[in-house]
Amino acid sequence: MAGSDIEKVVIKTRKLESLLRTQYHAEGQGLHQLITSCETRLPHEVIPKLRYIATIRNKLVHEDRYALADRRQFFSQLDECMKELTPHAAQFIWRMVWGVLLAMTMGCLIYYYLNWESLSNGLF
Repeated sequence: MAGSDIEKVVIKTRKLESLLRTQYHAEGQGLHQLITSCETRLPHEVIPKLRYIATIRNKLVHEDRYALADRRQFFSQLDECMKELTPHAAQFIWRMVWGVLLAMTMGCLIYYYLNWESLSNGLF
């Protein structure tokens, strides 16, 4: 496995650790400890995926010449866990914010397009 892949795994798992600490009040040093400390608050179907990710991450970081058997599956599992553990209310709110921003921008553009003749007289 290339060094950049190891770096990518470490960066993504750190984000996962941060998510567990902030959203699920996990405590501990490693990813396994974090999972154990908040296991009762996690969705049950995500726990085996998290254990798989923690195990592979530890092997990549601590074992010489460890090669990831299925890189695509690992990153897919990691992305699924991040998506499942991210609070949906936050996702909904951000979609609403972007939607309102887009609607207001489009409304302003349409207004200026339709009224440019009368508005440009006052500007120049």
